[in-house]
Amino acid sequence: MFANLINEKNQTYKNVKVGFSWTEMFFGFWTPVFRGDFKWACFLVIAEIIFGSFTWGGGALLVTFIFAFFYNRLYVKDMVKQGYKPADKTSLNILNSYHYL
Repeated sequence: MFANLINEKNQTYKNVKVGFSWTEMFFGFWTPVFRGDFKWACFLVIAEIIFGSFTWGGGALLVTFIFAFFYNRLYVKDMVKQGYKPADKTSLNILNSYHYL
């Protein structure tokens, strides 16, 4: 499911995914890098290095799997902090139903 966000200050639109992040699960820290979310990309790189080094890489896979449940919520909350708001009533209802707002 997707929701539309708008930043009224500079009139930019974002179409954001709501729910489980399949891209995060398959691509790990590259998902926040391509979205320009470098705070969470750095967090993931450090967590994957720490947990992956003790488990021959298995811990890094576990980190990306667990983080896939939370990443879209964190990304939307960061966007709201930057001034983005739901662009329409449907997006508002979607974000409220998933408890993103």
